[in-house]
Amino acid sequence: MRCLTQFLSVAAVGTVLMSGAALANETVNVGVCVSWPGYAMLEVARQKALIPGYDLNITIFEDPLGGHSALAAGQIDVYGCTAEYVPVAVESGLNVSNVAYLNPSYGVDHIILAPGIKPEDLKGKKVSAPQAYIGHLLMGLWLDSKGIAPGDVEWVNLNADEAVGPMLSGDLSAAYMYEPWISKVLEAMPGAESVVNTTDPDMLKTGIFMDSMYMNKTFIVERRTAAIAVLKAEWDARGYWHANVEETNQLMADFLKWPVDDINYVIGTNGKSLEGGIYMFDFDEAARTCGVLDGEPPFGLPNGSMAGSEELTNDWWIKLGLMKNKVDVSKGIDCSLMGDLVASGYRQSFSAN
Repeated sequence: MRCLTQFLSVAAVGTVLMSGAALANETVNVGVCVSWPGYAMLEVARQKALIPGYDLNITIFEDPLGGHSALAAGQIDVYGCTAEYVPVAVESGLNVSNVAYLNPSYGVDHIILAPGIKPEDLKGKKVSAPQAYIGHLLMGLWLDSKGIAPGDVEWVNLNADEAVGPMLSGDLSAAYMYEPWISKVLEAMPGAESVVNTTDPDMLKTGIFMDSMYMNKTFIVERRTAAIAVLKAEWDARGYWHANVEETNQLMADFLKWPVDDINYVIGTNGKSLEGGIYMFDFDEAARTCGVLDGEPPFGLPNGSMAGSEELTNDWWIKLGLMKNKVDVSKGIDCSLMGDLVASGYRQSFSAN
């Protein structure tokens, strides 16, 4: 994997990690892709003073593409969002890199089949998914597993909430959904069923249903000390959450303006994961997906799986008509920051409480 910046020596990394106090009040602008618990850990780091010497200025972007545009333009330095954007960013020549996988979807995302419809019935029928987001990929992969090509169905560009009405009216035969819309449809339509979700082993091992941390490339080059400090703070915050789940879930609820029960429903209460929600990588797991730490990541992912997952995403964007060409996805990946933390001796491994 081609890294965009040079590796620091172990000694230099130690200097980086110890020098925060010398850079007191240096501001780092952080974007959060929609109001989602998986992207809220840097707010935990901010509130719990886990990144001394830095002020994190955090903005929530309810329009994910708006956040990507702000990152590419240098208006923000760091951005938490879904991983499927990497090939698009490379094709567009954007000044951004994916520096770490944060967590896979662990059952959040579902495909719902209308009553009386079998997979083989879907050819020529309407199916919905939000174009260019993970629901589009999940629908495409599931259809492919049933021998149905993308061109065999009529695609409708709808998010989960927008698909409820057309599903209930019978206009859609299948739809990508997440809660609370799954429950609403299943309760209102006896016979409707969830036919696949992201706990499916075949979906998990693709590695493409991920949340990621992106950084502006100029920020990485010109402010590498700050970039490493932010990355470390992400996992220090996860460690704090693991040890203080109830307190931290309430903190995230207040930040995102969610009921705390909804936070618990997505991120869980055991300090690690929730089946039907998300699985939070500890540092060691994320470093293994980058290929900078020995050992295998969970869910059957190979060491260094990030590049392969992004290549698979690129393949699927071509199949789904959103991209025309294969790109060199390594141009949108920079695992050197994770590598520097590994070289410094930083480690973190935790399981469910």
